[in-house]
Amino acid sequence: MLQVARLAPKILGTEATELVANFLRSQQNPDGGFPDREGRSDLYYTVFALDALTALQQPFDEERVRSFARSFGEGASLDFVHLCALVRCWSALERRLPARREGDEPPRAVLEAGAPPVEKLHTRLATFRARDGGFNPVPDSARGTAYGAFLGVAAYQDLGAPLPQPLELVRSLKFLETADGAWTNEIFGRGPMPVGATNSTAAAVTVLRQLNMPVNAAVGAWLLAQAHPQGGFLAVPGAPIPDLLSTATALHALAGLQTAFDKIKEPCLDFVDTLWTNEGGFHGHWADDHLDAEYTCYGLLALGHLSL
Repeated sequence: MLQVARLAPKILGTEATELVANFLRSQQNPDGGFPDREGRSDLYYTVFALDALTALQQPFDEERVRSFARSFGEGASLDFVHLCALVRCWSALERRLPARREGDEPPRAVLEAGAPPVEKLHTRLATFRARDGGFNPVPDSARGTAYGAFLGVAAYQDLGAPLPQPLELVRSLKFLETADGAWTNEIFGRGPMPVGATNSTAAAVTVLRQLNMPVNAAVGAWLLAQAHPQGGFLAVPGAPIPDLLSTATALHALAGLQTAFDKIKEPCLDFVDTLWTNEGGFHGHWADDHLDAEYTCYGLLALGHLSL
């Protein structure tokens, strides 16, 4: 995802790229973290800022970020999403070290700079493994979620560690398949949900690809069907407007499936352009008045795919 986001400047151009980088840097709070939508420093939003700045190959105050990350210790008080964000934060910092090169195995050297021991993080991650082999933000859950699977696999990759019992995770995703050939995020009641969701489907596709598992080519057609006539992708079939998160994840999944989306590139570019401001940030959708690091990062990912 970072490699693709690095291509965004091809569309943005030099001046707009600098505006995006300046916007992201301006978001950093005095404690070193980057703010959520209420202005509070949050690991989740910090990760998006770090990934976006890394994709743009732009500098930021790394020492302040390290101080912020150290304040969470081994992550004992964090929920699953923020625990994975802590892992990702340390991985992002480790990749900034001068000795690191693109393609090196992640991370090891940064552990000497104050990050929690890998074994401690493994133990914490394992508490969110669901009984069906997936991951769920609620400990000791019967079933995993698609989002949980995506975060869990990414966290183990960031730790440079193999995922325990990967086939169990793959099997857990079978429970989330929907009657229309996609995936839902979680199960409600018994039997398959009738309609899938774009982000859940993109998450499942990405996880299965990372685990070298086959994905039905028909999923690509399902994702393409969620494209809005005016550009962008819908979060679920029938949603009133497209959004940037669904657009970025759908394009990423389609690229992974090698499903061509040339016919919708121009509308998607127009859609993403409507969400960008000369402040340097991206809105999440047409009704969103806020700018933040999360959607700015998704904007870069979408533009990266649309530049190819």
